[in-house]
Amino acid sequence: MELAQRLVNELGPELTPGAVSVEPGVVASHAADQAPFAAVGDAVALVRARTVQDVQATLRFASRLGIPVVPQGTRTGISGGANAVDGCILLSVERMDSILEINTGEQTVTVEPGVINQTLKEALVSHGLAYPPDPGSVAICSIGGNVATNAGGLCCVKYGVTRDYVRELKVVLADGTLTRLGHRTAKGVAGLDLVGLFVGSEGTLGIVVEVTLRLVPLLPPPLTAVAAFASERAAASAVAAFMATGARPSMLESLDRHAISLLNQFGDFGLDSAAGALLLMQSNGDGHREAAEQEVAAFAATAEHHGALDVAFSTDPEDSDALVATRRMAHPAFERHAQAHGGGQLLDDVCLPRMAMPEFYDRLDVIRERTGLMIAVVAHAGDGNVHPSVFFDARDPESTRRAHEAFEEIMDVGLQLGGTITGEHGVGSLKRAWLPRELDEGSRLLHRSIKDAVDPRGILNPGKQLAEL
Repeated sequence: MELAQRLVNELGPELTPGAVSVEPGVVASHAADQAPFAAVGDAVALVRARTVQDVQATLRFASRLGIPVVPQGTRTGISGGANAVDGCILLSVERMDSILEINTGEQTVTVEPGVINQTLKEALVSHGLAYPPDPGSVAICSIGGNVATNAGGLCCVKYGVTRDYVRELKVVLADGTLTRLGHRTAKGVAGLDLVGLFVGSEGTLGIVVEVTLRLVPLLPPPLTAVAAFASERAAASAVAAFMATGARPSMLESLDRHAISLLNQFGDFGLDSAAGALLLMQSNGDGHREAAEQEVAAFAATAEHHGALDVAFSTDPEDSDALVATRRMAHPAFERHAQAHGGGQLLDDVCLPRMAMPEFYDRLDVIRERTGLMIAVVAHAGDGNVHPSVFFDARDPESTRRAHEAFEEIMDVGLQLGGTITGEHGVGSLKRAWLPRELDEGSRLLHRSIKDAVDPRGILNPGKQLAEL
């Protein structure tokens, strides 16, 4: 209570009126992101920053007293990266949500971190510009959160991830110092690539308060194909073979048999319930209709060569939109199933070399058989990023044990096959124990040294990404 009072009396006057709250109910309601079964501590206060100065004042205060600070955006993450730790200040930048500048000449946009990804996309349309990265939570996730986790999405197989678009960051460091990293120009190699370092650092090195992103011309409408396969292995083999030709689809997603079933239970999507796996492919041909048609035809030929049961095509934009909307419904469909069957779901995020995906699915079947659990998989198949969801009865200790065992074995298989424990969701608290298994000793030393140099008191998002290095 003494610390809470100091926050109100000493920090409060330096902030935008009403920015700080120590009311237990308010603080508790902001204590966690969407990660199930990730630890949540007891925060002392919530600061809802509206200005850069709010962020600076909070970090100066916290640094002076050695108080941990957990940065937050819209808390849509699923790795526990925004979860409270005991005794911390939750520092939300959700209300810093202005689009500051759209520069059509330079094809850049400058935003505050709380801007919603979809809101940004919609604001750019009238300028004939686009920001491609599109996480599954595009309608509710923030640009600041996307930067924190280096978020990807459905179209990243062609257009890349968040890091590929960040030109410049303004960051508040642990001691309250405001600094500018990167450059707004198309080229620039002055100094180290600190932008690349901070993107994906999950709030452990500093708090992003402004982002300048490069843009591209408005994306052309795509052509669409859907291929059905008898098995996940066959679909994965088709993906590996198709991408090995140098193809550049604007989307290449996959659904396994369990995902198909859960989506059909969730809504009237009309997916082929007899299929063991579906591939959802789009090509925009960089605006050239003939090129798109050729790429779709090449995909169909590859799919058929690898045993596709059926390949369907569409040139109707409404069909394309419906296909993407169906894919985005996978997470809500999974959540409903989990709630109806004991409340347990662990969502993994392994990224693999594409050529290793067929073997991954073989090994996943072994895990399913041994644990007796349903494991449904959706994937950004074109870039090897698979999202297995392990369902279990959270009321049953034995079911819970087997689920965590399966979750960890999936990561282990990913590493064995030359992959990584997280392709886009981040390490957070959920996977922090696994990061040392992926990084060698030299890399762990570099990580520790950088963290110690930038945040010597260790106040920024402790217990998360770098905690066990």
